[in-house]
Amino acid sequence: MVLPLYDDNSDRLTTPVVNYVLIAINILVFVFLQGLGSNDKFTNAFATVPEEIVTGKDVVTPDHAAIDPETGRRVVIPGLQPTPFSVYLTLITSMFMHGGIAHIAGNMLFLWIFGDNVEDRMGRLRYLIFYLVCGVVAALSQVFATYALSSDSRALFIPSLGASGAISGVLAAYLLLFPKKRVVVLLLRFLTAVPAWVAIGMWFAFQLISATGMLGGSQTGGVAYAAHVGGFIAGLLLVHLFTIGRPPRQYFRQA
Repeated sequence: MVLPLYDDNSDRLTTPVVNYVLIAINILVFVFLQGLGSNDKFTNAFATVPEEIVTGKDVVTPDHAAIDPETGRRVVIPGLQPTPFSVYLTLITSMFMHGGIAHIAGNMLFLWIFGDNVEDRMGRLRYLIFYLVCGVVAALSQVFATYALSSDSRALFIPSLGASGAISGVLAAYLLLFPKKRVVVLLLRFLTAVPAWVAIGMWFAFQLISATGMLGGSQTGGVAYAAHVGGFIAGLLLVHLFTIGRPPRQYFRQA
């Protein structure tokens, strides 16, 4: 697996305020509202549940007991909680929550590396709208994949959350806007610089292979790969729409 570490920002001309705010909101929600991932009731109230999106009805389920496989202790797992507004708004709230420290750390690393350049190219307001649209499309992709292709009806009641879908759209935009920009990655324990199309292309290939396996009936590690693929495709389709009227980078330099 390729892990990007940083890219060349020497040609960036604006401060990526929106990107910084998005990262800050994600961190604040995870720390103070999700309790570093321990507040399951909050998470289950504001995450996207496929059954709720398909039916438009808020689903509330009782808590249930389970045995922790590591400790052997009996634990109570909260069920789905009431959502205090339209369930369709969870398509947005879910993209600002995460399942654990590794989850948010990985997502914020990718957003930090790739989001600033895309915001610089699109402009702040367009970038924000682009980010949110890609996130919503990603969440809907996961809902569709779960509802239409899952062989287990219980999957319809599993909440999904995370910024991965929106960030996938950002990666797609970066791929088309800056295909040759050098990105330093960790590859097989070695640091190397590769063009963006190589780094992002390898990442997307992994997502596509994993999603194909999931759609075939197996869920791997609780990762919503269908959302990753859906967000990426949305980014590919929308990036040129969101850069209409924005001159290429070389023209900014001549101004």
